[in-house]
Amino acid sequence: MQTSIKLIFLFILSFSSLPGFTATNTDITKIVVQLTRSSENFGHRKTFFQIDKVLSEIGEKNLKIVVVAYEDGIHALTQNSRTSQMLTKLANRGVTFKACKISMNAWNLTEDDFPLEVEFIPAGAPEIIRRQLAGDKYWKP
Repeated sequence: MQTSIKLIFLFILSFSSLPGFTATNTDITKIVVQLTRSSENFGHRKTFFQIDKVLSEIGEKNLKIVVVAYEDGIHALTQNSRTSQMLTKLANRGVTFKACKISMNAWNLTEDDFPLEVEFIPAGAPEIIRRQLAGDKYWKP
């Protein structure tokens, strides 16, 4: 009897190491969001609301979202933008925001123009590619 209990235990243990057979799903999907379009027609606000909706539907514990802003998208991350309150809300939900220094220079922006939640990177496009090469899913809302 003891042998059969050990066999059952080993059988269950062998399946627990297979993908999809874990007791809890600890896999986090990493997503990189490209934010480059202009803010015409509330484009940046729509993007932030979409991110908020995705987090609500799929769950903050299941996603790690990084927003990389460059070109016209850089304006969505500034302190005085129409999206600044939404940026803070999303940062509190675990979203990371990265601003491209090349775009900042092109628009005569300094780090002081951005809230504390924003991180700074040398260039936006290479960051997007680097994250995709590391396995992040790409999303351009």
